[in-house]
Amino acid sequence: MTSREIFLQHLGQTSPAPLALEIVKASGCTMWDANGKAYLDLIAGISVCNVGHCHPAVVAAINQQLENYIHLMVYGELVQSPQVQYAQALVQHLPTTLNSIFFTASGSEATEGAMKLAKRYTGRTQIISFKNSYHGSTQGALSIMGDEYWRNAFRPLLPGIVQLRYNSFADLEQITENTACVIAETIQAEAGVIKPANNWLTALRTRCTQTGTLLVLDEIQCGFGRNGSLFAFEQFDVVPDILLLGKALGGGMPLGAFVADKKLMESLTHQPVLGHINTFGGHPVCCAAGLAAFKVLQQEKLVNTVAEKEQLFVTNLQHPKIQAIRSAGLMIAVEFDSFDTNKKIIDALIDEGIFTDWFLFAPQCLRIAPPLTISAAEILKACTTIKAVLERH
Repeated sequence: MTSREIFLQHLGQTSPAPLALEIVKASGCTMWDANGKAYLDLIAGISVCNVGHCHPAVVAAINQQLENYIHLMVYGELVQSPQVQYAQALVQHLPTTLNSIFFTASGSEATEGAMKLAKRYTGRTQIISFKNSYHGSTQGALSIMGDEYWRNAFRPLLPGIVQLRYNSFADLEQITENTACVIAETIQAEAGVIKPANNWLTALRTRCTQTGTLLVLDEIQCGFGRNGSLFAFEQFDVVPDILLLGKALGGGMPLGAFVADKKLMESLTHQPVLGHINTFGGHPVCCAAGLAAFKVLQQEKLVNTVAEKEQLFVTNLQHPKIQAIRSAGLMIAVEFDSFDTNKKIIDALIDEGIFTDWFLFAPQCLRIAPPLTISAAEILKACTTIKAVLERH
């Protein structure tokens, strides 16, 4: 059997028609398949590979940690230098109230941990999220997902979930003294790159403070420079009570985290003890990779290049068939008239060696979220190819 046949036969599938490209190598912004064909990667593993594929510093950090130890004990019992060094580096770049990192194995688990922490700390049970939001697909995260299409088949889900409209000031009145937390993406990704408008995020922060509700901001997809600042919330003059991290956090390795003030986090240590625990959260090899990528992000000043690269995409993607372009740094949604049109464009681009996809809650939009290391020449190549494909379709 070929690798493709084994993939289809023995790996659990997520759709009836996976792309099934056999990628054998990736470096920088390029991937190569088994036939040697190169693809310019415009999605970076869905905002994972912010410093590019296989950055030498990340690979070196992984190899060095492999020589020390791979896995020792469940999270939280032993002092492991990759964890503590990465935690220290992160909190040095966060507000003083975000000073305690709980590492997880994924972004979904970060969401789960934050939900448990909010309920445990406040003693409340209601959780509020927003329509067209995505926070993962485990049972708890699925319960707050903002689209019924994905939720309905798995009901019953968690009780006490209320969903509001993102950017609606009127809906904020539904946040009350019964609400444990409000979970929002700082910038909605899968909705097709929707930003908080007209100081709405400030109003959300104010309402949460008034009612004693914890504000959880999900930056699993938009963090680590993708939107033009190290963390997206920095652009909106708000500070969450809990911050969710994932994807780029691990530099290409699986890693997530929820971040809070130590006084909040300590509530998971008693009644019950081990209020949240996992086996592979903060895996030492993943933390070593993540810390190396975090250092690269700063040393190469990649965040400083995001606005210029965003503008280069937007300026060079003007075309009559494109109905709208929404961007927040290097997270860009290119909107067409329908999913059918978008899927044809995506398939044609893959044939042309440009790798991209669509958004869960905005399937008519083409996703552009490349490594932050993408060059001006690669951006122009992508834009030229996209417009050439549009001329033929």
